[in-house]
Amino acid sequence: MKRRGMVRTLAVVLAMASALAGCGGSGGGNGSGSQASGSGDSVKVAVVKQMDHASLDEIADAVTAQLDAIAERDGITIEYEVYSGQNDQSTLKQIGDQAIAEDVDVIIPIATLAAQVMAVCAEETETPVVYAAISDPEEAEMTGIDYVSGTSDALNTEFILDMMLAQNPDVKKVGLLYSLSEANSAKPIEEAKAYLDSKGIEYMEATGNTNDEVIAAASVLVSEGVDAVFTPTDNIVMAAELAIADAFIEAGIPHYTGADSFVRNGAFATCGVNYTDLGTETADLAYEAVTEGMDGLEDYYTMDGGIITVNTETAGGLGIDYSVFADMGELVEVTTTEE
Repeated sequence: MKRRGMVRTLAVVLAMASALAGCGGSGGGNGSGSQASGSGDSVKVAVVKQMDHASLDEIADAVTAQLDAIAERDGITIEYEVYSGQNDQSTLKQIGDQAIAEDVDVIIPIATLAAQVMAVCAEETETPVVYAAISDPEEAEMTGIDYVSGTSDALNTEFILDMMLAQNPDVKKVGLLYSLSEANSAKPIEEAKAYLDSKGIEYMEATGNTNDEVIAAASVLVSEGVDAVFTPTDNIVMAAELAIADAFIEAGIPHYTGADSFVRNGAFATCGVNYTDLGTETADLAYEAVTEGMDGLEDYYTMDGGIITVNTETAGGLGIDYSVFADMGELVEVTTTEE
């Protein structure tokens, strides 16, 4: 049986929110695919990022690039607009309501909160919602809903911590840096605690729900002298990565994270999914939802991971030899980009 409980619960929360904020910074445009002569075929898409940062931007770019490719391939017009909810529930609600009012054919929300809010907005019309990058769709209560499907970037927490110990078997104390407001972080943090407990390794939690709070939390971990830091696919921490990376490097603390976008912003290493591939797959699912209906889609699709990404500049700053990772999986080397 399809479940609607989460949608109704979240709708009550949204109804109690303060006056709606203005629409967050939005970019986007029309799909570049040319329209087949005389076909009149057209698809209208709203792409809704939870907030602006490298991971979600990479996914959105991949989604729109694939929509353009589909339009050209099939000789149709795909119109899309890309919105950012600025990590604000009211702003996301306004964007979702606007998308429904404009009669879009499908909404593609990126990240958990965006997906939950879009599911609320689409409940009455059952407009297809095909999300990207929910780490734990079941925990987020985004399964069993007729008009919802999407892609999961589920994290292999144990493997990342295996990487940490392979690089430094003498780790004694690990910092767990995350946001309490991020649903994506709950399960991997519990997994990390269980793993570290099993190894007899001490850990210290530090949390923040804003950029400044994350910076302060990172400073606490530095002052406490942790040997390494782990962060899952946490959007709040990701947004602050450029601001905290240098502090960890200067303190000689490698930061292991849940996505390669962190690493491109200065974190040391990760093993996870490729977000360009995830965005491409999400766009394909969204097009399938429009053209063939939702009945053929699963609740969600988990993307394959196994790609180890290392920031070579950060490794140099830390004085770390990361060659041990070459025997653990496909190794990709990157440098820091301020995007």
